[in-house]
Amino acid sequence: MTLPAGFARTADAPAPLPLYVVDRGGFAAWRDAQPPAVQAWLAAQRFDGSADTAVSWANADGGLAGAAIGIGDPLDPFAYAHAPLALPGGDWQAVATRDEDAQRALQLGWGFGCYRFDRYKANKRAPARLVADAFDAEALDLLAACVQVRDLVNTPTEHMGPDELEAAARALAERHGARLEVVAGDDLLARNYPAIHAVGRASHRAPRIIELAWGDPAHPHVALCGKGVCFDTGGLDLKAAAGMRNMKKDMGGAAHALALAGLVMARALPLRITLLIAAVENAVGPNAFRPGEVIATRTGASIEIDNTDAEGRLVLSDALARACELGPDLVLDFATLTGAARIALGPDLPALYANDDALANDWLAAGQQARDPLWRMPLWRPYLRYLASGIADLANGSSSTMAGSVTAALFLERFVRDGQRWAHVDVYAWNDSDRPGKPAGGEAQGLRAAYALLKARAGGPR
Repeated sequence: MTLPAGFARTADAPAPLPLYVVDRGGFAAWRDAQPPAVQAWLAAQRFDGSADTAVSWANADGGLAGAAIGIGDPLDPFAYAHAPLALPGGDWQAVATRDEDAQRALQLGWGFGCYRFDRYKANKRAPARLVADAFDAEALDLLAACVQVRDLVNTPTEHMGPDELEAAARALAERHGARLEVVAGDDLLARNYPAIHAVGRASHRAPRIIELAWGDPAHPHVALCGKGVCFDTGGLDLKAAAGMRNMKKDMGGAAHALALAGLVMARALPLRITLLIAAVENAVGPNAFRPGEVIATRTGASIEIDNTDAEGRLVLSDALARACELGPDLVLDFATLTGAARIALGPDLPALYANDDALANDWLAAGQQARDPLWRMPLWRPYLRYLASGIADLANGSSSTMAGSVTAALFLERFVRDGQRWAHVDVYAWNDSDRPGKPAGGEAQGLRAAYALLKARAGGPR
């Protein structure tokens, strides 16, 4: 296995320096076990094992001799993510990491800390390398999935349109022997995907539904749906410049669904997977869909367009309908759906909606276990009144600013069959500023929790 940047096997790095991982609670005991010169240096540097800190020290000849990093929760990968750039460059080997779970968190967090999107701009410095005799394969697969989400979201729209999103799904299918089918352009109308067609028809890049199928039919069937709006102008209800600036990230839901499907396949979980990505650009043109129009959907429900900037729920309506036709045990969808979710929960907590309490509780518990939190929001059905239409079965929005994320989730639920277990994640998929292990730009949120959920439902460790 080729290791990602920032990692090296012992055979390839024969002289790594010792790296100590400490926290406030264990700092005094660790410090007292160090040589007097090191103790004096720690005191001079005021290092006390606080989270997100690091210190290194020299030997008698002035060369590097060792280093320590301070952490908080030892099972949180981001507790270690500051290390690759906080430490001097070179090779480092952790000394006496606490247990296997902490070792996995260290390796995953180290990878997060090494990440930089370098397609267009070279990194100015290489991160420090973590050296070990062996690396946890699952941790590296999780890292690769999260990096894939970041890379897909960070890639500008000219290089990440519906064609390129399809290419990413096709590469995934070829890697794992999955079946891929794509319906694009006017064929969407012939194959009954009218909402996807309506949203994407104004772009010079054809809209499409991407369907990937993998796994043994005897295994539990999970359908993963992703909103793949590769750029969102807002349509004729045009966004202001500030709102449009980062809309390359509006395919973040598709990136999450695609990466999760890839992770399940890479780990060979005993599941049957169907991945459905609705890939479009919400563009402005002479044939753009318009406010006040009524459009059709795959289920036959009619939708009055209140706002062309509420397009993600439209493309997902067809994808969810297709998923439910397959009769899966579980439907999960990911979407950068509403700014209202960010107003309610901020940028770090994805909003989780589910029509099944056990499913919601399991996903929340998986998030706690993986240190990848979500927050459950209510499917408060009385708020369906905000989506009432006088001329269609429902509207895609309303003039009210009340409960925007809730009403968006309720809209999606309208296209989920009765009795079908379903959960929806309204995800930001973005870091607004640089933090350790979380550089500004695309981010995977709720993905590790989703994998933990599916792994548990597939029967445990593999």
